[in-house]
Amino acid sequence: MARHPAHQRVPPPVTAGSVLAVSTPTRGGEDESAGAIIGPERLLAFGDAVFAIAITLLALDITVPGDLEARDLGRALHRTLSDIGAYLLSFVVIGVLWISQHTLFHRVARLDSALLHLYLALLAVIAALPFPTRLISEYADTPAATAVYSGSIALASGLLAAMTLRLLLRPALATPGTDPGRLRVSMYEGLVMVVVFAASVPLAFASPAAAQLWWLAAIPARAWLSRRTRKAPSRRPSGAPPRN
Repeated sequence: MARHPAHQRVPPPVTAGSVLAVSTPTRGGEDESAGAIIGPERLLAFGDAVFAIAITLLALDITVPGDLEARDLGRALHRTLSDIGAYLLSFVVIGVLWISQHTLFHRVARLDSALLHLYLALLAVIAALPFPTRLISEYADTPAATAVYSGSIALASGLLAAMTLRLLLRPALATPGTDPGRLRVSMYEGLVMVVVFAASVPLAFASPAAAQLWWLAAIPARAWLSRRTRKAPSRRPSGAPPRN
């Protein structure tokens, strides 16, 4: 029988239990969880790509037939006004969500599984937004299209608010010096979007036009919260460096 030199270590046989032990982080070992491996910066870069693709797909829906005669072009352009309106609406909504996610990740020092899964769920909703946008473009006067669009925006805003709440509940995930008061205001801004768009779902079945006008209520509500944020004194922990 061949003998191994004393200074060489014979690896143990690979079993299901040993694989699990290697892939599971221990107290003294390196954290190999998905959140630790990916990191906030890499996840945010992936999210930026998803946001950019979603906005691009919105613009691709604005088309006119290619075989029109000159006298018919004006009517065709007029018919695209609903497509342009839906595009601008979703562009603004996605833009607000994109800015909000960057504001949130500015305060994220590390990820855990909850933050990772919440963010992946958010990206799934963002990637699918061209579909409800198309619905609201072609069937804006129907309760179903208005309700689907409202529910999609409410869900996306709710996921961002849940991520902010996670940072409040787990301060160790936040960057040093993060002001909990500003996190709460960010969460309230997300909840404003949730309340406005979720409330418009039942309203859409009474009047789709009234539900769509109700969406505008999010603008003064968020503006009021922004003014409150600027006026509120910062409550950083003592000795913490100022945030930019």
